[in-house]
Amino acid sequence: MAVLIVTNSLPRYAVLFAAVFLLAAAQAQPQPAMAPAPEPDCNGILLTYNFDRREKIRPFVAVPNAQPYSFHATAAVRNSGVHALRSWTLLITFAHGEILVAVDGAVLTSGADLPYNTTASDGAGNATSFTGYPQTDLLTPIATAGDLTKILATVSLVGTLFAVPEPYVPLPSEISLADPSYTCPKATNVSATSLSTCCVLTSAAVAGDGDDDDLDAARTSPRGNGDMVITYDVLQAYETRYVAQVTMENDALLGRLDGWELTWQWLRGEFISSMRGAYPRQVDVAECVYGRQGASYKELDFSNVLNCDRRPAVVDLPPSRRDDTVIGMVNHCCRNGTILPKSVDAAQSKSAFQMEVYKMPPDLNRTKLYPPANFRVSGDSPMNPEYACGQPVRVSPTEIPDTSGLASNTLALATWQVVCNVTTATAKAKTPSCCVTFSAFYNESVIPCSTCACGCPANAAATCSATAASMLLPPYALLMPSGDRRAREAVKWAGEKRLGPTPSPMPCGDNCGVSINWHVATDFAGGWTARATLFNWQDDVDVTDWFMAVVMGKQAYDGFEQAFSFNATAIGNGTTMILMQGMEGFGQYLKRESNMSGVDYPVAGKQQSVLLFNKKKQHESIDVVAGDGFPSRVLFNGHECAMPQRIPSGAHRRRRVFLSLPHLASVSSILLLLSLL
Repeated sequence: MAVLIVTNSLPRYAVLFAAVFLLAAAQAQPQPAMAPAPEPDCNGILLTYNFDRREKIRPFVAVPNAQPYSFHATAAVRNSGVHALRSWTLLITFAHGEILVAVDGAVLTSGADLPYNTTASDGAGNATSFTGYPQTDLLTPIATAGDLTKILATVSLVGTLFAVPEPYVPLPSEISLADPSYTCPKATNVSATSLSTCCVLTSAAVAGDGDDDDLDAARTSPRGNGDMVITYDVLQAYETRYVAQVTMENDALLGRLDGWELTWQWLRGEFISSMRGAYPRQVDVAECVYGRQGASYKELDFSNVLNCDRRPAVVDLPPSRRDDTVIGMVNHCCRNGTILPKSVDAAQSKSAFQMEVYKMPPDLNRTKLYPPANFRVSGDSPMNPEYACGQPVRVSPTEIPDTSGLASNTLALATWQVVCNVTTATAKAKTPSCCVTFSAFYNESVIPCSTCACGCPANAAATCSATAASMLLPPYALLMPSGDRRAREAVKWAGEKRLGPTPSPMPCGDNCGVSINWHVATDFAGGWTARATLFNWQDDVDVTDWFMAVVMGKQAYDGFEQAFSFNATAIGNGTTMILMQGMEGFGQYLKRESNMSGVDYPVAGKQQSVLLFNKKKQHESIDVVAGDGFPSRVLFNGHECAMPQRIPSGAHRRRRVFLSLPHLASVSSILLLLSLL
């Protein structure tokens, strides 16, 4: 303790100097440290969310809970258990309309761009999902001697929120892991500005895991399954660059992708020097020349660099470049962006390309390898599905067969996998682009496609009715385009057959680019036949490598024998779907609409085949005329077609043909039979 004595014998300035000196000496003494906040007792995965600060920002508004604030927060995932956490994903349920503008230490699992409105659903209720990047795996304290750099990941968040003034602290309502192997209790307050919870393995996960210590830091996650799987393989690695091969594989049952475009996001300043098997949609090096890449690679000739965009867009090459020694010569490349499903053609279910990637500091080490993030897949056809892709997951290295023919495989240096799925639940339902008509030998009329089955023209209200039911058609009207010409034939047919009054205004056409007629051709004691006819009404597109799937009732499906002009296969695997495609050669092309001499209307490109079914198993129970002979669903190139609302009536059957199954064993017999109908 210091004592200050003031006497009259000392000058006033000396007294003041002594006071300041003694005060400084007192402050220099060691002060008792503030006790740190107690760490929650957790022997699993500790999740924390700390609200750091917020600041009022403009615009200033009078309504308190509508006032915007900038905020900074930190989330953390710490492995305090005995099992490594691979490819961790954190779910945070924000509750104050937060808009994220910056994320560091993770990426949005959905791959969405920033700024991101957290009120949008990420597929996990209303939680926002974050995937670790670049630290995707958290090892155990046992395997790392408690090294925080290997067991702890932090996520820095910056954004805007709307909340009442202080002292209220706007915390999220919930934090948890997305991993179903873990159960996370509801988060509780550690302090006024912090939440935490401890996630532990479920009993089922513990019982099924035989690796108790998980000491192997090199373990990888299992490969996933999805509609489209993207594999990112590092084939060669150098100090400043690496060579990667990107493979897209279509695993959807019937999903087809035409004119694919693949994009991703570089998060560590990388850029593409060269490519083979694909090409950037835009060659642009401005970001490198004027950015930190140009400062780091002063001797590099950027005129030979392909792309420096942070989010490049890559497209496939045409078949003419497949053997190009500069940008081709990659297996599964160069098909104009068409990827067929494996069920249709396994050889064309993959697309691949290679690229040379330059890295940036501090990653200038051949062992520092990071994939890009936020992959997106799209196509240039309106019939393409929409995909939602997850983030890259480190998996076991891909085995690449030796190209010289040796019985040997080369392992990639590192492999990541991105799983994409068709967004059927969240994406806006697309209008069909194909439709189905029904007809039968026992009814003279054709059940047409529904009115506006594939959408109505913009001026429909002035020219036709979008709500009136479509009119029955004569069979020959199927050869005429949907519109005025077919409408006139429908009116004429209604008068001849006394089908009832003609609506006014007339119903609009179906406006479908592709239509399919399913005609029940015969029904005999031992079996029955149907004829499928495809019409391409598009005037600018030849449909190449087409395929069609029909879903039949179980009894009809079990009796399927063969198709005579299409390749046809009963898919099975829990479905009652028959897959058809054109035979190799001309049959792969469904030609576009054309003008023919002798008619005053355009004529559709057309292909057809007869399908043969037997009744060996269902002779007593199947009733073709009652409806068992018609499909319940039809898909063309993986796209759902609009179906008729009814089937042809069998009340007035023209005739029924009775033949035994052996008489239908040849194509000539089928054609002869159809010529009699």
